[in-house]
Amino acid sequence: MIKEFRDFIARGNVVDMAVGIIIGAAFTAIVNSMVADLINPIIGVVTGGIDFSNLFVNLGSGDYASLGAARDAGAPVFAYGSFITAVINFLIIAFVVFLLVKAVNKVKDAAVKQEEAAPAGPTELDVLKEIRDALQK
Repeated sequence: MIKEFRDFIARGNVVDMAVGIIIGAAFTAIVNSMVADLINPIIGVVTGGIDFSNLFVNLGSGDYASLGAARDAGAPVFAYGSFITAVINFLIIAFVVFLLVKAVNKVKDAAVKQEEAAPAGPTELDVLKEIRDALQK
């Protein structure tokens, strides 16, 4: 069982997947920071100071000044501002993934065109015919 597990882990696609997950986690942290620290403040200025991360509807009793205060009190809340932030994060990540896939496809297409442009050498049969003809002389 240990040998099987070692063989499974040693496969190239499993290692590639692990690297992708680690890079994805780091990229998610960058995108979250970009949305929270750069995009939301700009949107807040444009919309008159609205802070998406603090938009919520209290579904219980009581008044709370912020989403954090409502959550700390254990009040049920409909945190639609957090959802808007998550949608913005998703759109940014999806756009970056689109750009990455587009770049990879461009590199693949260039490699295929190079292979197509390379002149084909003589076939094995052509080489054997040349050898036969040379030997007959």
